[in-house]
Amino acid sequence: MTRAVLSLGSNLGDRMKALQGAVDALLDGTDAPAPVAVSPVYETAPVGGPEQGAFLNAVIVVDHDGTPRSLLERARAAEEAFDRVREVRWGPRTLDVDVIAFGEVRSDDPELTLPHPRAHLRAFVLRPWLDLDPLARLPGHGPVADLLAKVTAESGQDGQRLRRRTDLRLLLPGGRNPR
Repeated sequence: MTRAVLSLGSNLGDRMKALQGAVDALLDGTDAPAPVAVSPVYETAPVGGPEQGAFLNAVIVVDHDGTPRSLLERARAAEEAFDRVREVRWGPRTLDVDVIAFGEVRSDDPELTLPHPRAHLRAFVLRPWLDLDPLARLPGHGPVADLLAKVTAESGQDGQRLRRRTDLRLLLPGGRNPR
């Protein structure tokens, strides 16, 4: 089994339904990864791209006995189930599921670069991941806590605004509460 980290985001339609649908799709089935933890949900301002609405973001940590590619295929299937369209880079989307890290695997494959090439710059990935594991490390970049501190310092208070949504909670398949 390999420990993997995936980020989830949505800023179109029923954002929470899309995030929960992603969790369900990723963790359901006989060859599904085993859930380790699901982060709190954050509302975040978009980073880059055209003008668009706020995202809901979360991180899920899983143990997976397949390959990074098989996890990517599950992620893409979840996106397709929520009608993800890839028209504008960093544009609005119903669902975005990214494989952030897959153990210590490093890959320059343009279809699945590991670790994710911008994860170390994204507070909306780092903050929820840190909530799950205060000792988390992003391969090739170091401790997630240090990366988040750097991103926060460089972007200032308003650079990458995150607001924890205590009124929203993702559930594991079967309605189980995470952790």
